[in-house]
Amino acid sequence: MSEEKNWYAAVSGKQQGPFTQEKLREKISAGALGGDVYVFGPGMTEWEPAARRPEFSASAPVAPPAPPRGGGAHEIDYEVIGEEMQFVEIILDPQEACVAEAGSFMYMDPGIEMQTIFGDGSAASEGEGFLGKLVGAGKRLLTGESLFMTLFGNTASQRQKVAFAAPYPGAIIPVDLATLSGPLLCQKQAFLCAAKGVSVGIALQRKLGSGLFGGEGFILQKLEGDGLAFLHAGGTVVARELAAGEVLLLDTGCMVAFDSSVDYDIQSVPGIKTALFGGEGLFFARLTGPGTVWIQSLPFSRLASRVYAAAPQTGGRRTGEGSLLGGLGGLVMGD
Repeated sequence: MSEEKNWYAAVSGKQQGPFTQEKLREKISAGALGGDVYVFGPGMTEWEPAARRPEFSASAPVAPPAPPRGGGAHEIDYEVIGEEMQFVEIILDPQEACVAEAGSFMYMDPGIEMQTIFGDGSAASEGEGFLGKLVGAGKRLLTGESLFMTLFGNTASQRQKVAFAAPYPGAIIPVDLATLSGPLLCQKQAFLCAAKGVSVGIALQRKLGSGLFGGEGFILQKLEGDGLAFLHAGGTVVARELAAGEVLLLDTGCMVAFDSSVDYDIQSVPGIKTALFGGEGLFFARLTGPGTVWIQSLPFSRLASRVYAAAPQTGGRRTGEGSLLGGLGGLVMGD
């Protein structure tokens, strides 16, 4: 029976394989893959330099220290620029990389190499093989995201910059996942970009009421890892720290993200009259601490409904412009 092919190699951020352990050892020993080789195989949770693995250390050249931080995510620098229409500029050291949603790219230095990938580029995703990546990418369709993600890697010998823009007015929120006690759960389409190594997946609502009436359906985005991730939300965004047992009620559309330690449920609006005529919907989001909750002041659905209602093509009327002539004035002025 032939040896199973379950080992992978990565050079300059590009994955090769699968190989048998013996075949990969031969390639490393012959220098066919280069000097800076990272490997991933059975029993491993993250990529490691070949020189540090007992299976290959005797044949592998000594690799420089790995750029990823503790758990596998690259340690990137950044600057959020702008006020109402923000973008984030990420500074990558040589061999560092980040991933972003398709369509969020703004600009980059010439030393940045752009590559469309399945999965999210994390160690877990890279170790799954093609079928695992395909399944993981297919899950992203459930949250309304693209089937693909884009990997931006610095292949130059000096620091390079790449920028990603927010899709509508609001704020970009940097979150260091290493400071959280577990995964970060966020609304669909909130994810903008992250350091390479951050896992971008989905989380299913366990409670029927939250899934049916919570405004976000049964599926949320789940970000895991120990790197920086960037979310985008509408209007002004605030982070609220909840103590153990502390309860916060908010409009379901105003929730952006929360710690996995926060209990998320829905609560009906008290009173039939308030529920029917209050104009705030029938349900609140009920969040119970401990943990952090990020809240947005302008959900995109609220912005879109106001724009749609005011659009002349849909029968909307312009109001508040001080015109005494009204519609006749629009005819006279050519509007």
